[in-house]
Amino acid sequence: MAARKIASVQDQGLFPSETEIARRLSQDPKAWAAKSLMLEREGLPRVDPIMGGRFWPAVHAFWHHRYGLSTVQASQPDGEENLDALR
Repeated sequence: MAARKIASVQDQGLFPSETEIARRLSQDPKAWAAKSLMLEREGLPRVDPIMGGRFWPAVHAFWHHRYGLSTVQASQPDGEENLDALR
C-alpha cells in the first residue's frame, strides 16, 4: 500500500498552489499551466496578486457554470480600493 502524501497547509486553504489545483482537476501541472491561460479568457479566476493563488471556491464555481450546473458566474476582483476617491 502506497503512503499518501500529506498536503501542505497552503494547498489545504482557499488559495491552493497551481500544482494543487492541477491535482484537484486531474491534470498534469505543465498541461494545466497552458490550459489555465486559455481558460482565463473564458472566465477562470486569475491568480490573486495579494494571495498568490486562485480562489478555490471561484474556480469550483467556474467549472459548475461551464458545465451548466449553476447559473451563478464567478467574478474577478476589480482592483485595489481607492478610498480617497470618495472625498
